[in-house]
Amino acid sequence: MTPDHPRIRIDVHGNGGTSEECLEEIRKALLSSPRRLPTKYLYDDQGSALFEHICQLPEYYQTRTERQILAKSADEIVAHTRARELVELGSGAATKTRLLLNAMARANQLHRYIPFDVSEGIVRRVAQELIQEYESLEVYGVVGDFLTHLEHIPPGGRRLVAFLGGTIGNLQPEEAQAFLRSVHQEMAPGDFFLLGVQLITDTGRLEAAYNDRAGVTAAFNQNILRVMRAVAGADFHPEQFAHVARYNARQHRIEMSLRSLRDQDVRLTELDLTIHFARGEEILTEISTKYNRHHVEALLQSAGFVPVAWHTDPEHLHGLALARKP
Repeated sequence: MTPDHPRIRIDVHGNGGTSEECLEEIRKALLSSPRRLPTKYLYDDQGSALFEHICQLPEYYQTRTERQILAKSADEIVAHTRARELVELGSGAATKTRLLLNAMARANQLHRYIPFDVSEGIVRRVAQELIQEYESLEVYGVVGDFLTHLEHIPPGGRRLVAFLGGTIGNLQPEEAQAFLRSVHQEMAPGDFFLLGVQLITDTGRLEAAYNDRAGVTAAFNQNILRVMRAVAGADFHPEQFAHVARYNARQHRIEMSLRSLRDQDVRLTELDLTIHFARGEEILTEISTKYNRHHVEALLQSAGFVPVAWHTDPEHLHGLALARKP
């Protein structure tokens, strides 16, 4: 734990280092069929900055739609939960979070914000920004992987735990269920959980959101190969892999991959491993599952939550499910 300011604490439990556990995870992913890389490695400091840019693109409707829903529903959510602390999993730049923090401040309920993210740089930046914006706010940042470090969320008072942006869709179905059960376990009875989900819509709109004309999503995707250079000593050449994103209608999800543009061998020195990539072979880097309300509420109930409210936009592109731990 490192103090940056009297009202800031940053607790670092891992940020994509070269531990044996991380290396073994990468080995298993690259040797699986089809080959893949863990999605969390998209979000180093550079990747997080690129994702911030993606969220501002005209094609990427998800972020602005969720922001519009929060703008309309934040006061109602805060009144319902009476939360004095906001925990945000996968917090990133916390841009939409201000809508909830503002509502908590208006209700005189704002005491502490706990951003949880894999990028240490962005957690520190957000903490410094927010203590300037909110006079008495305390920020307790947690740097780590929310799939494995949830137990490091500090204890506290009545709280709302938020998992926004449709990030739940990046998890395989069994991972999503296990994750929600873990979140439920770490919460106190009476606390609330706010889950943001991307909803099923037409294929053209979905695929355009992940294939922007400016190429920012492609750069974001290729950045994972640069992360592999740092983490695993890999001699990937990102320009030799093309960005691919397409909608899998059967599983209701976008699948984002990197396609090898030629036959090539990649050496990962930290793994003592050489992998041959055939031309056209792909590495799966991210999935983004889309849901409907029934599926979301069933998922929450299976983890032990009680759904209490549903907020969406007029076009039903995005949903916010509010649930309570009984």
